[in-house]
Amino acid sequence: MSTASSSNSSGEEPNKKSGSNNEESSHLLESAENGAKYGSRQAVKIVKASDNGRTNSTPHDQENLLGNMVHTSTSNESRKVTQYVAALAAAGGALACGTVLGWTSPAETDIVDKGIGYDFEVDKDQFSWVGSAMTLGAACVCIPIGFLINMIGRKWTMLFLVLPFILGWAMLIWATNVGMLYASRFILGIAGGAFCVTAPMYTGEIAQKEIRGTLGSYFQLMITIGILFVYAVGAGVDIFWVSVICGILPLIFGAIFFFMPESPTYLVAKDRSENAIKSIQWLRGKEYDYEPELAELRESDRETKANQVNVWAALNRPVTRKALAISMGLMFFQQVCGINAVIFYASRIFVEANTGIGAQWASILIGIMQVVATFVSTLVVDKLGRRILLLASGIAMALSTTAIGVYFYLQNQDKTQVESLGWLPVASLCIFIIMFSMGYGPVPWLMMGELFATDIKGFAGSLAGTSNWLLAFVVTKTFVNLNEGLGIGGTFWLFAGLTVLGVIFVFFAVPETKGKSLNEIQQELAGNRSTPQAIPAEK
Repeated sequence: MSTASSSNSSGEEPNKKSGSNNEESSHLLESAENGAKYGSRQAVKIVKASDNGRTNSTPHDQENLLGNMVHTSTSNESRKVTQYVAALAAAGGALACGTVLGWTSPAETDIVDKGIGYDFEVDKDQFSWVGSAMTLGAACVCIPIGFLINMIGRKWTMLFLVLPFILGWAMLIWATNVGMLYASRFILGIAGGAFCVTAPMYTGEIAQKEIRGTLGSYFQLMITIGILFVYAVGAGVDIFWVSVICGILPLIFGAIFFFMPESPTYLVAKDRSENAIKSIQWLRGKEYDYEPELAELRESDRETKANQVNVWAALNRPVTRKALAISMGLMFFQQVCGINAVIFYASRIFVEANTGIGAQWASILIGIMQVVATFVSTLVVDKLGRRILLLASGIAMALSTTAIGVYFYLQNQDKTQVESLGWLPVASLCIFIIMFSMGYGPVPWLMMGELFATDIKGFAGSLAGTSNWLLAFVVTKTFVNLNEGLGIGGTFWLFAGLTVLGVIFVFFAVPETKGKSLNEIQQELAGNRSTPQAIPAEK
């Protein structure tokens, strides 16, 4: 760009300069507007200032404006692929957790039915406690892990969890009595439950808001892949080798995740700005203008520290109470929708419908449906939004469990009535699995990482996770009693009714978080739906 000379007597050169300035300021303004993708106060301020400059500015004013915008004019195009890599690496822990959840299916066949795998006998009642011990371990660890997350960080917490995974699988492989089976499953539950809190939090903090929903859904996707993996491996080898293979997966996760960055949010909170910059650049690319994002993280951290209170006072904030009620409500309806009952009766439904599919292959088919549906959810959650997936999922599941309840009720009255209705429970089962995996499966865990402020996220997320695992234990252990008291049909109708209540809860209480920064979500929960755009330009 040429500069004007004091000896220049021509009127054309200043006009050219003015036109050049206008053109460049427009170009830089576009870059600044791109920088507002995080809801950054700094980027918004620049856009506001430039708007003022457009309406009443001289060439000298525009030159000053250009100088103020030089830093923001850096290309703000971010690299997405590394964010996908980091999210998938973190979700490797979810894959390991999925193997813990799915292990009971092939294990029950080998250990209880065939009496192989161990030198001691395990009856059905004992094995039910082997399965349930995992949920108790997960429930016990969720609150303590919230403190550890804030002490040593998200990354090192997840790497530390490799140790209980290895210990749990080793005890399970070489168990010498039923007590060791209980203890090993409890320890594996500790590792799995801790991941259910830490991984969604980490993913929510490393992802840009445009892809946060997709990356957050990877957690549930990898859990379903882990479950399917165990079903498939269990169809080919005995339970000893299933356990050995599952025990290797946490080591692979640790080796990969070691090279991933720490959450920038955590690093800023610990006043490690240089490391935060390196983390952002690793995630977004070297050419990415990190200043707007870093400025917002610092501002959010300053606000948090300025209003810093103890955990109980933070929990008592209206915005935290609202977020906690939403998160725990979603966890509650996720567990009482009937997913455990549907999985429990899946094999029986396939057999009684004369499909020709055995119990083992029925489990694998269900696992495939879960993986495919959850994968579809990762593709649409940032396009359709969280609310629409939850509402559609809830309505479809309520209709499905109602239909399954009708089938079992009529079967209990007279088996001849349902001889021609074998398609009904199979179709309902497939619809239920698919819709659960698209909505109520992944979204509650995704939103747990979005709803809470930084200072209380670890503890509040842990409370939500604890409630989920405790409910899983209660539903699993009381399922048989419900069947005895209400009948199979009545139990499924109970789940249908609770799912309808869940739909009402989502419609009236759950906000849409699609496309919003974590800061904007906090503002909306506080009752302020406006975005922070009215920041005056500096003079």
